[in-house]
Amino acid sequence: MTALEILLLLALVATITVAWWLRLQLQATRERQVRELAEQRAQREAELRTQAERTAALFDRMVEGIIVVGATGRIRIANRAAGALFNFIPPAADRTVLEATRHHEVAALVSRLDREPEVLDHELRIDGLAETRHLEVNALALRSADGARDGAILVFHDLTRLRQLEAVRQEFVANVSHELRTPLALIKSAAETLIDGGKNDVTITARFLEIIDKHANRLTLLIDDLLLLARLDSGRVELNLQPVPLRAAAQDALDDAALIARARGVRLANEVPPGVVAEADPDRLRQVLANLIDNAIKYGRPDGTVALRGRALAGARVEISVRDDGPGIPTEALVRVFERFYRADKARSREQGGTGLGLAIVKNVVQAHGGEVRVESTPGEGAEFFITLRAGIGSANQR
Repeated sequence: MTALEILLLLALVATITVAWWLRLQLQATRERQVRELAEQRAQREAELRTQAERTAALFDRMVEGIIVVGATGRIRIANRAAGALFNFIPPAADRTVLEATRHHEVAALVSRLDREPEVLDHELRIDGLAETRHLEVNALALRSADGARDGAILVFHDLTRLRQLEAVRQEFVANVSHELRTPLALIKSAAETLIDGGKNDVTITARFLEIIDKHANRLTLLIDDLLLLARLDSGRVELNLQPVPLRAAAQDALDDAALIARARGVRLANEVPPGVVAEADPDRLRQVLANLIDNAIKYGRPDGTVALRGRALAGARVEISVRDDGPGIPTEALVRVFERFYRADKARSREQGGTGLGLAIVKNVVQAHGGEVRVESTPGEGAEFFITLRAGIGSANQR
C-alpha cells in the first residue's frame, strides 16, 4: 500500500470518527434538550398546579358566595360561602341553580342574564327557620369570543348583619326620641301653664316648678347615660384598675341605696364573704352595683329582700351577684334584658322611672373590665344578675 493510499485511508477513518463523534454530540445535545424541556414542562406544570391550588383555596375562602354557571344552565363550580348561604355542599357541579339554592328568585336572575349583560345590587331575602338573611347579588353574563352565551357568574354578599345593625340603630333612635319627648313634653306643658297665668298662684307655681325640675333631672340622667355608653362603645373610658375588696364595695353600694330600699320596705343584705378581691375600677364597679341594686329594688317584691353574694372562682376569677325575690324575668326576655331601652314590662318600667339604659351600662362597663355579665331567673322566683371579673391581689382561691 502506497503512502498516498495510507493517507487516504487515515483521512477516511478520521472523517468517519469525526462524523461518529459529532453524531454522539448531537444525540447528547438532543437528549439534554429533551431533559431540559421535560424539566421545564414539569416545573411549569407544578407551578400551574400550585397556582391553581392557591386560586381554588382563595376562591373557597372568599367571604362572598360565588356560583359559576355554564352555558347549559348547570353549575360549574361554587365556593364554600355560597354553600353556607344556601345550605348545599360545594362545588355542586352539574346541578341547576334552582336545585342547589332551592330559591326561584336566584334562578330567575340567571334567566335575566339571557336578556341583560349584568344585574347589579339586587337584594335578596331568604326566610329561614332560625333567621331571615338579606343578600346583595351581583350577576354577570359570560360570553364566548364569538359573543355566544357561555354561562354566568353570581356573587352574593351577606347583608344580614348590616340590616340587623340598621334595625338596631333605627330602634335606638326611636327609643331615644321617645325617652326625650316625654320629659320635654311635661316640661313644656308646665312652662306654658306658668306663662298662661299659673305663676300668679304660689301653689301652682311651686308644683309646676317641681315638675320642671324633676324632668330636667331625668333628661340630664338620660344624656349622661347616653354619653357614657358612647364613650364605652368607642373605648374612650379609662379604667383605674386596682384591687377592690368586694364585700366593702357591696356595702358602699347598699348604703347608697338604703333610702330607696326603706321607702319600699326592702331589706338589703350583704352576703359577700371577706377575702374576695376583684381587679376593678372602684368608681365604675360602684356604678355597676348601684344600677343592679336599684333595678332589684324597683322590680323586686315590695317588703322583700335584695341580697349581694360573692365568691372566688377557679382561673383567677371572682364573681359577685345581686338577687331579688320579685316576680322574675320572662324566659323570652332573658336574652334581651341588657339591650338599650329594652323593658320586659314596659308599663311597670315607665311607672318606676329610670332611663332604660342601666343594664346596658352594666354590661358595657363589665366588658370594658374584660369581665362577663349574665342573668338567671325563674318566673315567680326572682332574678339574679352575675358579674365575673379578674381576681385582684389577695383574693381567696376558693370555689
